[in-house]
Amino acid sequence: MRLTVSVQYVAARAGLPAQPTIAKWAGAALRGIRKERITLSVRLVGTKESARLNRRYRAKPGPTNVLSFPFACPPGAHTDVLGDLVICAPVVRREARQQGKAERAHWAHMVVHGILHLRGHDHKNRKDAATMETLEIRILKGLGFSNPYVS
Repeated sequence: MRLTVSVQYVAARAGLPAQPTIAKWAGAALRGIRKERITLSVRLVGTKESARLNRRYRAKPGPTNVLSFPFACPPGAHTDVLGDLVICAPVVRREARQQGKAERAHWAHMVVHGILHLRGHDHKNRKDAATMETLEIRILKGLGFSNPYVS
């Protein structure tokens, strides 16, 4: 599979993961997909943009760590576009600090988590959450990160 990841840095770029790093994390979450090419975009934003998108698309107030927007291709059309991720840099930094995690590990988790949403996974009930968490743990372990659900 050939992966193209476009990263848009809207938030202050200092300390944010570089495009090749984000692409590596995304690639790990996409292993096993039987497509020749996959294209996606990742937009790293501040709290205002995250809050606006969270309110508009999820009807929830305030910023959130990651939003996933899968691309729905019209019937009969073909594309390599998987979708878009919007990750809120200040929220990721705050959560990492509050949870006592390395910031880089939490960034990797948010990218993997978002990609799994783009692949159709969800965590709306216990069974689906357990499935998604198991996948996240396995993928992150393969990237050298510990279980994000254990403090």
